[in-house]
Amino acid sequence: MSDFQGVSISDQKRQQILEAAIAEFQERGFAGASMDRISDRATVSKRTVYNHFASKDVLFRAIIDCLADRMTAALDVVYVPGEDLRDQLTRLAWAEGNLLVDPCFMRMARMLMGETIRHPVLAAEFAQRVDKMRAFGAFMDAAFADGALVAGTPELAATQFMALIKARGFYPYLLTGGAPDRDLMQAIVADAVAFMIKAFARAD
Repeated sequence: MSDFQGVSISDQKRQQILEAAIAEFQERGFAGASMDRISDRATVSKRTVYNHFASKDVLFRAIIDCLADRMTAALDVVYVPGEDLRDQLTRLAWAEGNLLVDPCFMRMARMLMGETIRHPVLAAEFAQRVDKMRAFGAFMDAAFADGALVAGTPELAATQFMALIKARGFYPYLLTGGAPDRDLMQAIVADAVAFMIKAFARAD
C-alpha cells in the first residue's frame, strides 16, 4: 500500500494518513488513538487529516472499507467446469495467500481483529462486508456439482481448505507480527491443494 506511483497528491496524502492510522490504532487501540499523532505520523497537517476524514470513527471505518474491498476483489475466484482441478485449487489458495504475504494487509488485519473483538458492532459490519467462507463455499459447491470433488460436503471442503492455509499462513503471525514470505506460502498452498485432492477429489 506504499506504492504511490500514478496517483494524485491528494490520493498520496490519503494513503499516508491511512497507513499512519493503521499503525496508531494497532499500537493504542481505537480509544487511545489520537488524530494529532496520526497527522504527525503521516507528516501532514491536522487540517489535511480532517479534510480527508471528518472524525476518528470515519477514519477507522475507511480502513475497514479498504480491507474489505481488497479481500472481496482478491477472492473473486470461480470454479470452471472441465478445467484442471489442481490448477483451480491452487488459484483459489493463492487468492488468499497473496493477501497473507502482504505485510500491510497483515498489519490491517491484526489491527482490525483487535478492535472488532472490543467492538462487536464493528465485527458484525465487517463480517457482513466480507465473508471469505462464502467465496470458498461457492467454489466448492460448483466443484461438487461438477463431480470434481465427491467426498464429504462442500461446506466441509471449504472450511478445511481455508483452515489449512490460515493455520500456517495467518494465525502464527497475529501475535508475532510480520507476514509469511512467498516461498513459505508456496509450500502452504501446495500442501493444502495436495490434501484437498487426496481427501475430497474423485479417483480417476
